[in-house]
Amino acid sequence: MSISKQDILKALETITVAGEGKNMVASGAVQNVMTFADEIIVDIKLFTPALHIKKRAEADIIKTIHEKVDANAKVQVNIKIEAPVKPQNPNLIKGKPIPGIQNIVAVASGKGGVGKSTVTANLAVTLSKMGFKVGILDADIYGPSIPIMFDVAMEKPLSVNIGGKSKMKPVENYGIKILSIGFFTQPDQAVIWRGPMAAKALNQLIFDADWGELDFMLIDLPPGTGDIHLSIMQSLPITGAVVVSTPQNVALADARKGVAMFRQENIDVPVLGIIENMAYFTPAELPENKYYIFGKEGAKHLAEDLDVPFLGEVPLVQSIREAGDAGRPAALQTATQTEEAFEAITRNVVEETVRRNENLPPTEAIKITTMAGCSAVKK
Repeated sequence: MSISKQDILKALETITVAGEGKNMVASGAVQNVMTFADEIIVDIKLFTPALHIKKRAEADIIKTIHEKVDANAKVQVNIKIEAPVKPQNPNLIKGKPIPGIQNIVAVASGKGGVGKSTVTANLAVTLSKMGFKVGILDADIYGPSIPIMFDVAMEKPLSVNIGGKSKMKPVENYGIKILSIGFFTQPDQAVIWRGPMAAKALNQLIFDADWGELDFMLIDLPPGTGDIHLSIMQSLPITGAVVVSTPQNVALADARKGVAMFRQENIDVPVLGIIENMAYFTPAELPENKYYIFGKEGAKHLAEDLDVPFLGEVPLVQSIREAGDAGRPAALQTATQTEEAFEAITRNVVEETVRRNENLPPTEAIKITTMAGCSAVKK
């Protein structure tokens, strides 16, 4: 039986490319279809270099043709990547880069309590174990927890003279350089600051510090999407952002907003991907069992829906919480389930950072004005 090109195109019209909203034919993704006896060759063009999008498109094409056209056909899919060139946004201005810092990665969450700071701490120590020079800026002004997680809550940054100027020397533990507003407040002291005062304190932590040479600076942002986030993105050219969520719908709804914030036209910070924390629980006595307490693969599905990379999942393990409370991030432990999870996630973060740097121009800081007590991104 001969295979009709029209039948193939009709089948391909049932497939939607992730993030485009149109079917594969209507969007122009399908460039050519050729048939030779029982062989079908489909040439498609995608506008994203993300590996998971390419694999998904190829799998969807093969499956659909087998189901709707010919179950025995030999299907070959050729994928060409043609990433669109983004026009330079005239409303963006160059922020102040920090000399010696190669990559600045913001770790965000739309909702509090999803383990953003825990993920930041463990990403940092895993990067350090891989040989990178790493620092953490704890930008969670109203709830700084990084000093506790690194067992340096009672430390104070020292003053050093650099080029005739007095600078703060970050506190260091486990090879990670750390600055946090928590170093300058008492444990039982609430930070009750308006936005401008918080922004001024953050700028001091960023620019009045001797960070030295860093491959990665991780910024532990507060939960939500607010003034602190805008202040950070105004002050620094962020390389990319990582969004942390649990699988439950309430957290996913806020994670979606977090991704949307970074994708705002006048913010335009590349999203390196989404991390799913507390993905499942495995009891020690039943190591083969997985219990999806907060839902199954919610963040993974969200990443696919938003066309951003899924960076991996962190299981719900009691030792992760205990290690954070004890001031020794769990990823420092060797030959554990936790170490393996964070190694896989960190490798993905590094790969996405490299891919972002190869395919996109440097990020620029956004220009923000403050009017009537609230921040607005200039149009």
